[in-house]
Amino acid sequence: MTQASFPKLLSSQIAFDIARTILDGFDRHYALFRQASQAAKAYFEKADWATAQRAARERIDFYDKRVQECVRILEDDYAPEELDDATWRETKLHYIGLLTGHKRPELAESFFNSVSCRLLHRSYYRNEFIFVRPAVSTEYIETEEPQPTWRVYYPAADGLHGALRRIVTNFQLARPFAGLDRDVALVERRMREQFGLDQAEPDQQLQVLANLFFRNKGAYIVGRAIDGAREYPFVIPVLHDGRGQLVLDTVLTEPDQVLTLFSFTRAYFMVDMEVPSAYVQFLRSLMPNKPRSEIYTVLGLQKQGKTLFYRDFLQHLKHSSDEFRIAPGIPGLVMLVFELPSFPYVFKVIKDFYPPPKDTTRENIKEKYLLVKHHDRVGRMADTLEYSDVAFPLARFPDGLLEQLRRDAPSLLEVEGDRIVIKHLYIERRMAPLNIWLQEAERSGDQARLEHGVIEYGNAIRDLVAANIFPGDMLYKNFGLTRQGRVVFYDYDEIEYLTDCQFRDIPAARNEEDEMAAEPWYPIGRHDVFPEQFERFLLGNPNIRTIFMQHHAELLSRAWWQSHKERIQAGIVEDVFPYAQQIRFQQSNPAASPSPSFLEHTQ
Repeated sequence: MTQASFPKLLSSQIAFDIARTILDGFDRHYALFRQASQAAKAYFEKADWATAQRAARERIDFYDKRVQECVRILEDDYAPEELDDATWRETKLHYIGLLTGHKRPELAESFFNSVSCRLLHRSYYRNEFIFVRPAVSTEYIETEEPQPTWRVYYPAADGLHGALRRIVTNFQLARPFAGLDRDVALVERRMREQFGLDQAEPDQQLQVLANLFFRNKGAYIVGRAIDGAREYPFVIPVLHDGRGQLVLDTVLTEPDQVLTLFSFTRAYFMVDMEVPSAYVQFLRSLMPNKPRSEIYTVLGLQKQGKTLFYRDFLQHLKHSSDEFRIAPGIPGLVMLVFELPSFPYVFKVIKDFYPPPKDTTRENIKEKYLLVKHHDRVGRMADTLEYSDVAFPLARFPDGLLEQLRRDAPSLLEVEGDRIVIKHLYIERRMAPLNIWLQEAERSGDQARLEHGVIEYGNAIRDLVAANIFPGDMLYKNFGLTRQGRVVFYDYDEIEYLTDCQFRDIPAARNEEDEMAAEPWYPIGRHDVFPEQFERFLLGNPNIRTIFMQHHAELLSRAWWQSHKERIQAGIVEDVFPYAQQIRFQQSNPAASPSPSFLEHTQ
């Protein structure tokens, strides 16, 4: 029996210095990330919505900028031959040592991976050179600041009304409430109705995350009610009313309501977190079926979300045996979409060639997807994960799919032994295509299902318009339904800012020849849009047309689109609620109603 040799001491000064440089780069990134998140409170208090939106967009790019800075430093300081296998292996070990006691080790590991993958060939991506699995636990990391991750309030001692009031006032928002006791009473009544908190258990308590969640024009108090062995999630939105004061707009108590608030179709929250893993653990107690990857992403830590998603994907591949296939639905002209039936996501590859009438390029398409990443998605556009050099098991790709990939996107494919490597792709949550949903509803005679799909489709258009987005191609096949039944847009290659579009009426025909002409007799600019034409493409089905005209007829008029464009150009930031109108307190209490500019069609 041979004696295992004791590992040698770490001795490379270069390896240590590289590790220190990478961690310093990450710490700088997260310090700037926190500063941006902390500033969101002041923007909310001042109702400075334009600055808040700009700050949220700019924060998305922080990570890549810091990675690029770090890579440049290492490339300037070290020759390629100094970054040999032995040095990089030791660098990772030094890095693990530096993470002892770190408050954000999981994020720092992902940053190390990002820097490493910029410097190393992809053959190193899955070995001892990077963090394929986490090396440092995030369990029970404590904050160093005076306030803990979450605070506890005791209704038995203060009364439920008193505890809720303290929760709100402890955030010390620098703007008065219009009627705090009135709003707290409404929250209290609904929580008693939903949770049945009248018979207090000895350990009854309200646990609330210590910092507010900011997004768009709202601030959100996130917590859970503990009553014996029962736990209930709750979220209280805080908004501005029409007189510049604050109101508690509602309280979300249903799990589906909380899931919708934290959906992958919405912009990332701005929230200050000293220990992000503690926030994620708390949020998972409210949404136990939501993957940690999606929670990190919606908190603005999208790179960590990508890391966790890919680890989950590799685990799924290991424990499944089904084959990839072309995704159901009408094939797109610019994207080839495939899926693994047992995995709830789709993989989207930009084709090399685009048949007429498409007039675009790969770079233009990538810019459109980046626009959506940076934009407020208002619950109506799917977030995407963008990856490079993704390796799949070749044996899981049937001949038909391989043939189609080689035909449509040959420049993006490489076969390496038993793996197929796709050089660039997007990954997106799977949804039911709206065109298939409507066809199945009509085939089965399910009128309620058909009405839901058509009404939701129109509502999705309205919300996109409120966010200054014109979808471009509005065909039903470019929309899908989420598990919560919301219609979401997911085809971005023709997307435009609403303010860049020119909305026009079709000119009257000059003569009979104009009326009979196969092509328009009038000039059409690149950004010209004729809303009255939508009817011809969308409403050929009489049943669908009846429903659409009953609920959304104004979407066929130039005046409606032009009026919303002018509001956006005037600097008006519309409100789109991440919850149903009927649960808002203002429905039963007009005195608490915020500004009348709030949209009427959001759910």
